[in-house]
Amino acid sequence: MNYCYSRAALNGNICRSPIAEAVFRKLVTDEKVENKWMTDSAAVSDWNVGRSPDARALSCLRNHGIMSAHKARQVTKDDFQTFDYILCMDESNLRDLKRKSNQVKDCKAKIELLGTYDPQKQLIIEDPYYGNEKDFETVYEQCVRCCKAFLEKSH
Repeated sequence: MNYCYSRAALNGNICRSPIAEAVFRKLVTDEKVENKWMTDSAAVSDWNVGRSPDARALSCLRNHGIMSAHKARQVTKDDFQTFDYILCMDESNLRDLKRKSNQVKDCKAKIELLGTYDPQKQLIIEDPYYGNEKDFETVYEQCVRCCKAFLEKSH
């Protein structure tokens, strides 16, 4: 089984990473390979643990026919031992994750930027929290491009 895990720290797992998680989950379902993937998202911080995604993120997903029941959670040591891939949104996330992974025995996760898969070469997925609906749509579009390319490469 493959495992995909997206993660963002700055927004506390309520904007970018839940969008990426929902997009990836829909893609694997549409491709009928959902039994090969376990998908989740989390944050380094505990700011919003237990909360639903930002209302603008949920609205953006609904506009694209995607539903999400995600609840924010904090990354755990087990995540580094369970997931094959941990995909993050920006370089700050990447640094934080790599630092945390160095503290985990038997870390098997490949940690990288989700944007490295973007055919349009948009490496960083910016946090839309302080933006508007258009910014959430931009995140959604980036996640679709990146997740499709990642899925094509991974199976």
